[in-house]
Amino acid sequence: MESFSLILAIVVVTALAFDFTNGFHDTANAMATTISTGAMKPKVAVAMSAVLNLVGAFLSVEVANTISKGLVDEAGIRPEVIFAALVGAILWNLLTWLVGLPSSSSHALMGGLIGATIASAGVGAVHGDVLVTKVLIPAIAAPLVAGLAAMLATRLTYSLGKKADGKASRKGYRAGQIASAGLVSLAHGTNDAQKTMGIITLALIAGGTLAPDSDPPMWVILSAGVAIALGTYLGGWRIIRTMGKGLTDLQPQQGFAAQTSAATVILASSHIGFSLSTTHSVSGAVMGAGLGRKGGVVRWSTATRMFVAWGLTLPAAALVGALAEYVTGFGAWGTAVVAVFLIASSAAIWKLSRREIVDHTNVNDTDEAEPAGVVTTAMAAVTPPPAGTPAEEPVPSFPAQATVERTPTTTTTV
Repeated sequence: MESFSLILAIVVVTALAFDFTNGFHDTANAMATTISTGAMKPKVAVAMSAVLNLVGAFLSVEVANTISKGLVDEAGIRPEVIFAALVGAILWNLLTWLVGLPSSSSHALMGGLIGATIASAGVGAVHGDVLVTKVLIPAIAAPLVAGLAAMLATRLTYSLGKKADGKASRKGYRAGQIASAGLVSLAHGTNDAQKTMGIITLALIAGGTLAPDSDPPMWVILSAGVAIALGTYLGGWRIIRTMGKGLTDLQPQQGFAAQTSAATVILASSHIGFSLSTTHSVSGAVMGAGLGRKGGVVRWSTATRMFVAWGLTLPAAALVGALAEYVTGFGAWGTAVVAVFLIASSAAIWKLSRREIVDHTNVNDTDEAEPAGVVTTAMAAVTPPPAGTPAEEPVPSFPAQATVERTPTTTTTV
């Protein structure tokens, strides 16, 4: 019984550590566009997001129930299985954070759980119908729906604001961005914090502490909410830079449209219990908003790397989770080996991240803009002008540089 209590405590602590990484990994979902357009100062933005993530954790338990009751067979799960799943999820979160790619913490968690469950109890212990209908289909649909909604909302926003005073309009949209960013933060807490609640509840059920089909206890809801709020406040500045400046250059109108569209999709999915990726939704909305303004540039090289990371998330986390479960199967010493490996790997990733520090002081610094690709050029050609606001249209930096930098000396220096 003492050994069991120890492993259960390890699982709970590891789950909260995952929740913490989820917080700083996904801060960009709520605040990247707000920070990139200057609507809020970086530290103020992440503080507001942290508070609203905590509040959102108390609004629903539908997604938590999808994780704890629907995805895998509770009868075939041991606490060690959940520990192994969390190892896969945490390491994938940290690796993608290191390279600044906004991947899905949700899919990392579910991939780790699926891999560890298969290694422990076989393929039959995974409920394939739930995986397809509540995980895979939303993973594909969410960025498409959010992107289309954001593109249409951006066009509508420019159309409705064509006669508005430029300065007043920009101020109004910045206020709208703050409100919509708060809504995304609330939605993130409602959706993502619940995934940790679900995994802890599943561990408690597997350990016999809770009866099958139980809802998350209040202490689980509170601890998960606090952990994700603390991670959010820390700020995943690398991913904020990618989401805010690396995918496209947004004006306040576009930021407002992107965040409102993403929040709507996330809240709707939370209500019906879909374990949706907030990263997929917000990334899709940002790209849709970029395509919705004439002259907007989506940097497809960055988007392609992001898509690859999305595709690898489930299988990569599942593989690590399965390997970790295999090692924990050797007993207490195997669990200790996996725990040491997790701590050492996390420390190594953190040390690598110190070679190039990204924080609130340089989060909006970017490299030279990528030229518009074929897809962006085609979209821009058929997109109506943004109605009477030519002064707000940014000219891509590369043509300007090509015009100015004509002398041999300047060209050689560049």
